[in-house]
Amino acid sequence: MTPQQALTIAEEKGLDLVEIAATATPPVCRIMNSGKFFYQQAKRENEARKHQKHIQVKEVKFRPKIDEHDFQFKRRNAERFLLDGNKVKSTVIFRGREMAHNEIGRRILNRLASELVEVALIEVPPRQEGMTMVQILSPKKEQAKPARSKKGDGAAEGKEKAKKPASAVGTTKA
Repeated sequence: MTPQQALTIAEEKGLDLVEIAATATPPVCRIMNSGKFFYQQAKRENEARKHQKHIQVKEVKFRPKIDEHDFQFKRRNAERFLLDGNKVKSTVIFRGREMAHNEIGRRILNRLASELVEVALIEVPPRQEGMTMVQILSPKKEQAKPARSKKGDGAAEGKEKAKKPASAVGTTKA
């Protein structure tokens, strides 16, 4: 029907004429309560946004002269970030003459990736960006868990594991 006919019908019913698909031939319009429609559409979009998973990029920084304990500490942090479902940007920062030995930084990043192979995928391999060398790791799909439990919950689980099974207590070999 013509736009004038549609407008008169919409005015008689006390509703609005809303263009749904402007690019279609002919353009598609609908007679409806536009305020209610747009309110419900905004509610649906907000609800969909709530259920999206927000992935953050966490950063772990290294230096070429990093000690073993410091490396293990930062590796554990990176593993925790990956298990929480976040990406990890691992960076080696060079200063001054350390730039002459960028293979040391590459070794550090490759070692980190090899130690985290069960929980991480290499998204961006090590690459030099000025005075820094960067690598990005992303969590494996099956390993990512939604959130970590509280510290109090883990203590109770540890106590249960420490107990011996009842069948092993008091038995001796004859």
